[in-house]
Amino acid sequence: MISTARFVLADSREAADLGAFLSRLLRFDRAAAVRLQLVADEAGGAGVLAVYGRLPLGSAGVLALRTTRLGADAEPLPGTTDLTVSAGQLLEGVDEAGSALAVPPPVTGPAWAGLLPPRRGWQQLGEVGAGLVVPQVMAAVAEFKERSAQVPEHHRTREVLDRLADEIWSRPLGALPALPLRAAHAAYRIGFLHPDARLTAHRAGGWLRLTAPHGTVALRATAAPGAGLGLTPLL
Repeated sequence: MISTARFVLADSREAADLGAFLSRLLRFDRAAAVRLQLVADEAGGAGVLAVYGRLPLGSAGVLALRTTRLGADAEPLPGTTDLTVSAGQLLEGVDEAGSALAVPPPVTGPAWAGLLPPRRGWQQLGEVGAGLVVPQVMAAVAEFKERSAQVPEHHRTREVLDRLADEIWSRPLGALPALPLRAAHAAYRIGFLHPDARLTAHRAGGWLRLTAPHGTVALRATAAPGAGLGLTPLL
């Protein structure tokens, strides 16, 4: 792997968490790409590296955002403030022992990478503990497995399974009814839905987001274009 930059991370835990996030993304798509953005810390710290990926759940995708704190001596390098790279190559560049990250050369980004959620204008819709969300997610997972198993094998196409998934995951999330169940499912699949976490729901224009201490998922609430660019990471 040819690296374009090497970032010092805050500690080995940051490197390990980033590696786990990338590994989960690659389980969905071995050719996955991620969009990287360097975000300055308004308090004067080293800032964070925001990593966006897409989870292809059903016929609709959900964006996942994981932020990684940079070390005190990390400095932005020219050409690395906003780029799209291979998730697999970025994972190869995670140096947990050295608390560092080697960033590979950019790639041509997928369509989703050009339209991220807005930076500002988010209205909070509610807050709840993950313990009230996890049971509904697990019940829906069990329902999907049961109903998909009942579909005759010769009819069990990707299109049929996506329709079933869309039916289940588009239901309102019981503890946060402003969000579809799909948001909580995505947070669970990417490792953000820890049992003791506090979750908050927000809306901005045609976007919805579910934020947990370990990351954020965002999805389009409507098909309306022009929602803006750049979900602001939580420092």
